[in-house]
Amino acid sequence: MARRRKGRSVNGILVLDKPPGRSSSGAMVTTRAIYNASKAGHTGALDPLATGVLPICFGEATKFSQFLLDADKEYRSHFVFGQQTETGDAEGAVLTTVDASHLASEALEAEVAKLRGDILQVPPMYSALKRDGKPLYELARQGITVERPARPVTIHEFELESFTPGVLAVAVVRVRCSKGTYIRSLAEDLGAALGCGAHVSSLRRLQAGPFVEAQAVETAQLQTLRDAEDFDGLDALLLPITDALGHMPQVILGDTAAYYLLQGQPVQVSGAPTSGLAVLLAEDQKFLGIGEILDDGRVTPRRLLSTMG
Repeated sequence: MARRRKGRSVNGILVLDKPPGRSSSGAMVTTRAIYNASKAGHTGALDPLATGVLPICFGEATKFSQFLLDADKEYRSHFVFGQQTETGDAEGAVLTTVDASHLASEALEAEVAKLRGDILQVPPMYSALKRDGKPLYELARQGITVERPARPVTIHEFELESFTPGVLAVAVVRVRCSKGTYIRSLAEDLGAALGCGAHVSSLRRLQAGPFVEAQAVETAQLQTLRDAEDFDGLDALLLPITDALGHMPQVILGDTAAYYLLQGQPVQVSGAPTSGLAVLLAEDQKFLGIGEILDDGRVTPRRLLSTMG
């Protein structure tokens, strides 16, 4: 018999401001413990070096975390030119150091422009992608390098916000990109193109899908509420699941249609979209789940809440 998971039944999304030096999984585990929540998960890993927006899904919200994993992200980062590291960021051992004092912002901007739009990107060896069941970073730590096929990603925006020349030149960049983009790889690709090497010295996620930096809550604030056993205060920081789904059209179901759909049956709904996914709402605006529009115009359930109370 499976052991029942202990903890409170907590449902919703917390926009955590991930602290530096912690993995996303570690930050999620800490947050879940603060909330004493029975179920939680994060929505898109950040490197330990990175900080910023990390949506944590609790309870029923975990069913819809994929929509945040698939969402675009926005970052601000410091790129250091003239130094290449083992990991592509400041946590790795320095492999090469060259004088980058010749580098001008005009040359950098020209290379940045080449990386905007749809590009192919080779994932770094120090990443959580798996090969034969093993994360690539485990192989990298053993000195093993394997071929990684380039993957298509989209760089919607890539802006050079400031540039400080020097032996080690520093650029502050802002990037808005599709899922699966590695900012470290952007830095390394720029360094290679400019012939001086580069790595990421800092990285902050400003936005993940609809969630922005201004909504992010620091762990210290959460811990203060937990120390006071103010669970109402903690729960008040949670956002509804529908906040992650604002990009989808909504379908409002009458009582009869809602009843049959919740039994797993497709239903006909007047005024429904002609295709794609839609947010399903009861007449009282209660969120029911996600549905898909079939070719015949009916709405079929794709992901529903377990509890409707």
